[in-house]
Amino acid sequence: MSVWRVKPVSAFEADMKKSDLKRVLTKWGLTSLGIGAIIGGGIFTLTGIAAHDYAGPALALAFVIAGIGCMFASLCYAEFASVLPVEGSAYAYAYGTVGELFAWFIGWNLILEYMMGATTVAVAWSGYFVKLLHLFGLNFPIQWCNDLATATEKCAELGLDAPSFAFNLPAFIITWLVTGVLVKGIKEAANTNNIIVIVKVVVVLFVIVVGAFYINTDNWTPFIPAEIKSIGENGHETVKFGFGGVLTAATIVFFAYIGFDAVSTQAGEAINPKKDVPFAIIASLIICTVLYILVSLVLTGMVKYDQLDKAAPVASAFSGIGINWAVFIITIAATAGLTSVMLVMMLGQTRIFLGMAKDGLLPKGLFGALHPVFKTPYKSTILVGLIISIVAALTPIDKVSEMCSMGTLLAFAMVCVAVMILRYKKPELERPYRTPAVYLIGTLGVLFNIFLMTQVRAATWKFFIIWGILGIIVYFAYSRRNSNLHKVD
Repeated sequence: MSVWRVKPVSAFEADMKKSDLKRVLTKWGLTSLGIGAIIGGGIFTLTGIAAHDYAGPALALAFVIAGIGCMFASLCYAEFASVLPVEGSAYAYAYGTVGELFAWFIGWNLILEYMMGATTVAVAWSGYFVKLLHLFGLNFPIQWCNDLATATEKCAELGLDAPSFAFNLPAFIITWLVTGVLVKGIKEAANTNNIIVIVKVVVVLFVIVVGAFYINTDNWTPFIPAEIKSIGENGHETVKFGFGGVLTAATIVFFAYIGFDAVSTQAGEAINPKKDVPFAIIASLIICTVLYILVSLVLTGMVKYDQLDKAAPVASAFSGIGINWAVFIITIAATAGLTSVMLVMMLGQTRIFLGMAKDGLLPKGLFGALHPVFKTPYKSTILVGLIISIVAALTPIDKVSEMCSMGTLLAFAMVCVAVMILRYKKPELERPYRTPAVYLIGTLGVLFNIFLMTQVRAATWKFFIIWGILGIIVYFAYSRRNSNLHKVD
């Protein structure tokens, strides 16, 4: 009954052989899923806040720092994916190295990354969709595109009467559309994602290429503006600009990279997972890092950093130089981009549930059931869609959106620890991909992610601890005694 029991590598190999999931994903299909998860609303929103308030033209440097920090974790993920190519991602990696309790805790917190992340994205998608309709002269009623609390706030700002009821209909509908695609099959989901990825990458390239003709290099001077320190209402010192500001900006834009780890959840549906999943993890991160750096250089070159709109920096940069029609293209790309982020997040969540159900830590009848025709975990997909659609439609989810970052950072740190443990304990294992300088890379990955965890608000930490305690209770109440390893003990 030890909570530190470890799932043998041979058991993972047996799971892979018994898997009924359809193996249809190529290395470029997996890479497309990674890009689909990474490029979303972040590049169209976070760039404005980071450049305007903290980094100035050195936003590009902030993206480099954040990209390097992510690369530490991605290299560790890549080695694990080559050794244990199963759908559990960080949960499975922890189960094979650190032990069952840690694995459960990681799996429990990945719900924050994937399910809460998808919920947040559904609300953001609704905002962009309503903005897109507005560009075409169509106005969506406030009470039908917001939760009640947010609708009340917006009505107060506009001097309107507070609504008695509100329901975010666009968020509700997009969640069920994505759920339908995911139930139908991984091939349909991947094809849908590929189309969306092509659209948004083309638009990002459009921003880079067209914007490059309007760069004024004077806007890059000084590249790192002089440091400004101030004391906030909470008594904490805030550093803007200077190298300290660049580091703060790096912590902000880091969250534009979250999603590459979703590639590892698709190992059960990859044609050649041991080689293709590591390739896709690293390739998607490198491609997106290069695109992010180029976009940040173009934006801060087109418009002086302090004139960027913090809410819609890309659109405002093009409006500022008189290319108003580009706003339509950018808004369409942002809407499409968020759709693919939702798709990959929900896909990842159901595959982690599937891995946990196979191990007996979750009820197999609900989370482990595959559709007889589509071979997808349809019951858990519908359950996830139901929860996300209701929460997105009725809850001011933006107030707790930091929680999805906490789950991600913990998973990244644990994978960096676990890959070092496995290298030490099982040096003889076949590793088609090996993390270079693993103990250095792994240690830097742990330190980087723990540092980012210290940067979130105290209220987020409190909620995170409560969520963790709830997860421990569930583990001891159900998962510990239903675990497959418990039956072996």
